[in-house]
Amino acid sequence: MLIEQLVHVLKLPEGVSVDSSSSDVKITGPRGDLSRNFKHASMKFEQGDNELKIIGNKLRKKEKALIGTWKAHLANMIKGVNQGFKYEMKIVFAHFPMKVVVKGNVVAIDNFLGEKDTRNSTIVGSAKVKVKGDIVTIEGNNVEEVGQTAGNLEKATIVKGRDTRVFQDGIYTISKGVAQ
Repeated sequence: MLIEQLVHVLKLPEGVSVDSSSSDVKITGPRGDLSRNFKHASMKFEQGDNELKIIGNKLRKKEKALIGTWKAHLANMIKGVNQGFKYEMKIVFAHFPMKVVVKGNVVAIDNFLGEKDTRNSTIVGSAKVKVKGDIVTIEGNNVEEVGQTAGNLEKATIVKGRDTRVFQDGIYTISKGVAQ
């Protein structure tokens, strides 16, 4: 089934501006700017007073779904440059005290389950990682970078070869939300 025209409207908060003159959409706000490439033959952007319209012409089912995906990406970008994203993670250990340190764009995890080798987790993009006590805080404007950094930390502390009911050591996400 072919849909003639579909329009999604995104409201822009105060202090956020959008440049959608090319296929690279750049959103600027109080916390910085984000850009992403949105390119499709049957879809375009129109800017109005404090709003951004995503317009699709002669859409099939997949293009209609793609407009919804673009709307979600743009909403996350707007929220990121306006408020930012913050994940909090907890360092949990019962047997061997873990030492977690940020070194450049890597988080080093020492003494995980008594291991001599250091486990490393990469920090993606411009996400900022802070370790204070047993809480790890990840902040940034791009939700994908912040979420991937948190995922990398969880993956670096997977328990293998032991009973996970007994060895529940690791770094786990405890909250997700807005940075401010």
